[in-house]
Amino acid sequence: MAGIERITQPMLDVLEVLVHAHEEKIPIHGWVIMKESKRAGPTVYKVLDRLEDARWIAGEWETLTPDQSRPRRRFYRLTGEGVLAAQALLDARRPSAPFQSNPVLDFLSLGRLKALRHRDAS
Repeated sequence: MAGIERITQPMLDVLEVLVHAHEEKIPIHGWVIMKESKRAGPTVYKVLDRLEDARWIAGEWETLTPDQSRPRRRFYRLTGEGVLAAQALLDARRPSAPFQSNPVLDFLSLGRLKALRHRDAS
């Protein structure tokens, strides 16, 4: 795989989440990726760094208004190259395992995240 030297199970887990978010056209940030992939923060962010270095994903910091008093979130999306590479890799390594969202709490589901994101943008 171009730009990726070592494929790990955590990488495959993160890629499944990113592909699902891409297919659903849902912006997704690191915390949700952690919860959906059931991987720890340091593990997920190391994978995200590797994927960003390989240009499979692009990250973008959200812009907060002055009345929003929370930390900014970094949203990730697959690039054109990343979509093709991730799908090919997942097809090769996990051909019979379609992504199943298993949120810890209801508000973590990707569909609910989309609704919350839309509300935040209003």
